[in-house]
Amino acid sequence: VPSVKPGYLRPLVPEQAPEKPEPWTAVMDDIERVIMSGVTHWHSPRFHAYFPTANSYPAIVADMLSGAIACIGFTWIASPACTELEVVMLDWLGQMLGLPEEFLARSGGEAGGVIQGTASEATLVALLGAKARTMQRVKEQHPEWTDVEILSKLVGYCNKQAHSSVERAGLLGGVKLRSLKPDNKRRLQGDTLKEAIEEDVRNGLIPFYVVATLGTTSSCAFDLLDEIGDVCKEKDIWLHVDAAYAGSAFICPEYRYLMKGVEKADSFNFNPHKWMLVNFDCSAMWLKQPRWIVDAFNVDPLYLKHDQQGSAPDYRHWQIPLGRRFRSLKLWFVLRLYGVENLQKHIRKQIALAHLFEKLCLDDERFELFEEVTMGLVCFRLKGSNDINEGLLRRINGRGKIHLVPSKVDDVYFLRLAICSRFSEES
Repeated sequence: VPSVKPGYLRPLVPEQAPEKPEPWTAVMDDIERVIMSGVTHWHSPRFHAYFPTANSYPAIVADMLSGAIACIGFTWIASPACTELEVVMLDWLGQMLGLPEEFLARSGGEAGGVIQGTASEATLVALLGAKARTMQRVKEQHPEWTDVEILSKLVGYCNKQAHSSVERAGLLGGVKLRSLKPDNKRRLQGDTLKEAIEEDVRNGLIPFYVVATLGTTSSCAFDLLDEIGDVCKEKDIWLHVDAAYAGSAFICPEYRYLMKGVEKADSFNFNPHKWMLVNFDCSAMWLKQPRWIVDAFNVDPLYLKHDQQGSAPDYRHWQIPLGRRFRSLKLWFVLRLYGVENLQKHIRKQIALAHLFEKLCLDDERFELFEEVTMGLVCFRLKGSNDINEGLLRRINGRGKIHLVPSKVDDVYFLRLAICSRFSEES
């Protein structure tokens, strides 16, 4: 972590842009002086904060190529390769995870994958699709209700431990979202969800959306997807699965038990840009029925129409922005230059390192674990008060050598050690 203070950069650069061009050498020299002095090194083997962000040479080269081709792939005709490679790469990736065929474009239906910028975007896109689907259904049953009346009744659900972006999606989507209390393992259970839904229906509300989190941010807990899926099926509610971090581990068959019930979901999302060596941004999302999102977002001015419309996806309808970069190149390069086998080795090695740190904690009677370790995250604390743990974190981060972030669940403060860097070793 750099030792700079807010505002450090302004005095290091001129007040205005230069009138005359400067030489390359001057610009490159300033990278070290101005930029690197203020960078937090996410790829240092001592960076253990948040979750990993991916980096690899194949992805860097593909990103440069995306920048060099410099197309904006909002429709098929705007750059056919940009759309078509994405369709195929998300099928490759979906098969690597063992996603059910009904999520993949190759199944021949309307389903398929799309690259979003972040998991937060995917959560919002799914919410807007769920909202459109429910609005249409309710209007058929109650033609006399106005849009505003229906909107005021809509309610969605997630685990209290779900990422803050789920709550934000509710704010941006203009609907109520309820965070439900998880069980003692921090997992959302089917019964809890069912009770909340039935209570809301009795109060005249319309449940329309559920987010199941596989790998929560605080402690990497896994909601009971199978149970939640049954409730959503029975009540006809859109189920979105947010596996932002942990989803990458599903390329290893031994971790797929954690996504049991995924066939009951309507949408599924994870971030190859966290743990799968694909540089940011690349968030993979699959939809069984993209038509709800396409209809919700469909604005079709003449200047965006083209002759091949309908025979290939126009991805602008599957996302919030209009423009999009050629991000599928990063997947193509990484999947080919590593191969599935080496990506699996990478995940397994990092999980093994987490288990090593878990063992170090358990072997030292001063420490305790807050949560059992399933992925590359260890939640640990000193036995005792929250205060001594806050003091410990201040001392660790104060040195600037190791970076950790804390979390708090049910008023228990703990430290999170995530295995983030490709360069982390047992030593």
